[in-house]
Amino acid sequence: MSDNLSPLAPAQSPVLPEIAGVSCRIARARYKEWDRCDLTFVELAAGTAVAGVLTRSKCPSPEVEYCREALLGGKARGLVVNAGNANAFTGARGLAAVKKIISLASTHLGCDENEIFVSSTGVIGVPLPQDKAEAGLKAVFAAKPCSWEDAAATIMTTDTFPKMATTSAIVGGQTVHLCGIIKGSGMIAPDMATMLGYIFTDAAVEAKLLQEMLSAATARSFNCITVDSDTSTSDTVLAFATGQNAAPALTSFDDDGADAFQAALSDLCMQMAHLVVRDGEGASKFIEIAVTGAASNDSAKHIALSIANSPLVKTAIAGEDANWGRVVMAVGKAGEPADRDKLAIGFGGVTVARDGLVVPDYDEAPVAAHLKGSEIDITVDIGLGDGRATVWTCDLTHGYISINADYRS
Repeated sequence: MSDNLSPLAPAQSPVLPEIAGVSCRIARARYKEWDRCDLTFVELAAGTAVAGVLTRSKCPSPEVEYCREALLGGKARGLVVNAGNANAFTGARGLAAVKKIISLASTHLGCDENEIFVSSTGVIGVPLPQDKAEAGLKAVFAAKPCSWEDAAATIMTTDTFPKMATTSAIVGGQTVHLCGIIKGSGMIAPDMATMLGYIFTDAAVEAKLLQEMLSAATARSFNCITVDSDTSTSDTVLAFATGQNAAPALTSFDDDGADAFQAALSDLCMQMAHLVVRDGEGASKFIEIAVTGAASNDSAKHIALSIANSPLVKTAIAGEDANWGRVVMAVGKAGEPADRDKLAIGFGGVTVARDGLVVPDYDEAPVAAHLKGSEIDITVDIGLGDGRATVWTCDLTHGYISINADYRS
């Protein structure tokens, strides 16, 4: 855990239950000059189903490209996560490192290579050292199982706290459990999923259905957050269903408990997504932006993200300045249908502007008080239709500059 803990970090970490068919181990590969574990290995029961959402960046890492192909098989036996080196933009050497990891892990587990999934996170442009990866894997294969918190801490880079979440659902009269760990703090503007996130459940879910459920959950969670408007080359979210619970298998949305499982998965993804925003690099405020009255839901989301990604809006919130003019600016530049004379803007439940003007007798005191808190609400009504969307972001402080100016050192 970082010495500079985010002020938005949860007061305490949740207690995650064990997931039957999942065993986590960690080790030190020493990808960077740091005194901590940086390699995570997760062994999964035979027959585990897998689904995933991956970055749509045109410059993805070889890990992302490999996972995209492996997902077609729908089965998983192992997961390897490297922290400290993204292994992206590394050419043949980077690809060779991935192949080496896959070969070692599949041999260790006695499974097909397409049942091994790999992720790497950290500095871009530095090939992952094969010797360190091999030594780390030998160490992790011999290590004792670790806790969820240890696994969550090991996948961190600039994160200041381990991010974990859990929930459950009733399927066929049985309680199934879902747990998730995720890392991410900067380079956050998802275009599929976000950062590196891993979800584990003891439910039995057919891979195709799990993929549909994860994609739906992602659209409402990971794809609705932003820290700095930048999409990573390595963004990956994988969901693993071990089928070790006594609950009946889910194969379609018509099955008993499918709706409950989808709701639980969506809740878990939302928890995980919010944790990433709360640990945004240098963040001091968690911001929810709700847009209503847009021409469509897609239009509302584009407008909301335009506001959330605006450096001027984010710095105003950091300075606790109720500068609603910057919100107007962000609405106008979104390229979506809007009419300044129908626009309404609010902070913390207080309407500050309506019909293109500041409201009569506007009292800024309650808004100023709201902006001094760490949880900020901004509402925008476009006044044109029924489209709505909510996104989450954080403020932009000097801390973001300091972290990223020194990132490679």
